Amino acid sequence: MPPPSAPPQSPSARGPFAHVLAGLLDVLLPAPCAGCGADRGQLCPGCRRILATARPGPSSALPWAHAAAPYDGPVRRLLLAHKERGALRLAGPLGETLAGAVRSALGPDAGQAPLLLVPVPSARAAVRARGHDPTLRLAEAAARTLRREGLDVRTAPLLRHTRPVADQAGLPAAERRRNLHGALTVRPLGHRPPALRPVLVDDLVTTGASLAEAARALSAVGLPPRAAATVAAAGADRPAGPGGQPG
Repeated sequence: MPPPSAPPQSPSARGPFAHVLAGLLDVLLPAPCAGCGADRGQLCPGCRRILATARPGPSSALPWAHAAAPYDGPVRRLLLAHKERGALRLAGPLGETLAGAVRSALGPDAGQAPLLLVPVPSARAAVRARGHDPTLRLAEAAARTLRREGLDVRTAPLLRHTRPVADQAGLPAAERRRNLHGALTVRPLGHRPPALRPVLVDDLVTTGASLAEAARALSAVGLPPRAAATVAAAGADRPAGPGGQPG
């Protein structure tokens, strides 16, 4: 326990027990909506409706990567609350939105089984600091949603970092690609289900550099992703309309 004079720490700074405490407090104590601040629980009906009515489409830089919504307003605040502040109950509704992006990315082929949702990994230091892996949590929530719809879907964290990378925030697209090139590899696969169809998933696409590097790593072991899906797209990579497949 820090001495009384120590400055207060955020939940993400306190490590793996912080998200457990945050989850308990979230259940026991009323909290304003993380999306808009309304005093109606962690997700108010209005923000829930924004997630539920999102219209996924391909991002502009990576047409094979579909995003459900622009990264602004309530969607941005909800993703940050889940990722950085341990608002774990948001994983369910955000995962349902991600499931919509998966369906959009696969189009009429969505029912072809089995699907494997592969989350783009966060750096190990970031996972330790946050106390949870937000992208893996969203992938698992999306898989549950798709299974309820009758699809054969599972989740596996196949990817891992091979070296440290610089913080991507603020880097232009070319520098992001250089920063990430060769940074991911695939964990030992063990048993490989027949006709495995990987789909990359992430919370956010900005320039597409992370998804492109993840696709490279999977393709290098003979598992090219069928598509990619994210909850949101930032900047020029906002959803761009129907269509688009990986090259």
